[in-house]
Amino acid sequence: MTVEGGHDDAFHEVASVFRRQMARTTGGGAVAVYHRGRSVVDMWGGVRDETDDAEPLPWERDTVAMCFSTTKGVASTAVHMLADRGLLSYDDPVAAHWPEFAQEGKEVVTVRHVLTHSAGLHRIRSLVSGADRMLDWDHMVDALAAARPAYRPGTRHGYHALTYGWLAGEIVRRVSGVPIAEFVRAELADPLGLDGLTLGLPSTERHRVAPLAPMGYPRIPWRPVRHVEKAVGKQLGKVVSALPGPLNTRRMVNALVPRGVEDVFLGADIMDASMPAANGFFTARSLARLYAALSGGGELDGVRILSEDTVRAASTVHGRGLDLVLVLPMDWRLGFHRVFTSRGTVGGAFGHFGFGGSGAWADPERDLAVAFVCNRGSGTPIGDLRIGEIGHAAVRAADRADRDLRSRDRTTAAPSRARHTSRR
Repeated sequence: MTVEGGHDDAFHEVASVFRRQMARTTGGGAVAVYHRGRSVVDMWGGVRDETDDAEPLPWERDTVAMCFSTTKGVASTAVHMLADRGLLSYDDPVAAHWPEFAQEGKEVVTVRHVLTHSAGLHRIRSLVSGADRMLDWDHMVDALAAARPAYRPGTRHGYHALTYGWLAGEIVRRVSGVPIAEFVRAELADPLGLDGLTLGLPSTERHRVAPLAPMGYPRIPWRPVRHVEKAVGKQLGKVVSALPGPLNTRRMVNALVPRGVEDVFLGADIMDASMPAANGFFTARSLARLYAALSGGGELDGVRILSEDTVRAASTVHGRGLDLVLVLPMDWRLGFHRVFTSRGTVGGAFGHFGFGGSGAWADPERDLAVAFVCNRGSGTPIGDLRIGEIGHAAVRAADRADRDLRSRDRTTAAPSRARHTSRR
């Protein structure tokens, strides 16, 4: 696999991990890292498109890939920008901005509930007759406005894998007056110079896309319902769902897999739609630059997107314990989750990973931002081991770089103190 781009010497370990990953996987991808406001890794490699009757096309510097739930971090940032400007409060009822939402007991659902996946609106399979309805924005927001929460809002956390996008996106649309895709472009991508960061993909940019390929079984497959039914049987699945404890396969399927979802995600129409929980098209570079602004207290290269107070609010943990849908400890922040690496979690870091392997995150304590995108792979609804391996290498490199800097500072300061002493 050909790998291009570059990296700072201090981050050679990240480059080595990425090269190994590209050598052992099909398809292609890109990785980008920012540290202390500087781009320290920007690499890409592999194949972005290949067919039986054509020469494989290499991944290029400007190639974009659809990054599934990694999109949620971008949508969440848009909500935080409105809060930062005083246009909404996290404890506002959603219905204060979206009056039609005040049905079926949802009068009490707040913006904070949406951002922390505690609104009780994770069910998608029972919300729509087929996944093709997800391409119709008005249909989806009307369906969510009429929906009844699965539990009393604010009492539990259950990953809103797909519904999150229309909930957060309609809040942005109602408050800002423009669709969230337009808001992200004008208020986030353009000011920060994020070439290759869109919700949906404009027709003029589609020559850059790395087409998706079906994900590999036995990790979360493209047809999870079929494989779940084969593995445990329909009746056994019902029994498991009824047992005490967190495992509920029916709940997982209802939240993650509307009927026909694979046809929608692999079809061309997905690029025309705005699905802010899943159909963001990104380069690793654009994601890393966005998260570098977050890791730097809301500012990068003189462009401020959020105040430091809002970044702290966004990264504060609101829900510990096992998520109802994912059955994992997500430590939900406001629109972001905990960050794992191949060697554990990163303390104060926050971000969002996606199905198929992509992900991006910020660590304000290290002023570190990491992003990875790809078009083939396997994994869970929130990433796989590749982003974990890259993250571990990036943390190690950042810590070494910071130690070296402190050591040089001490060495530089010592002679000055000695000269002062001798003069006395």
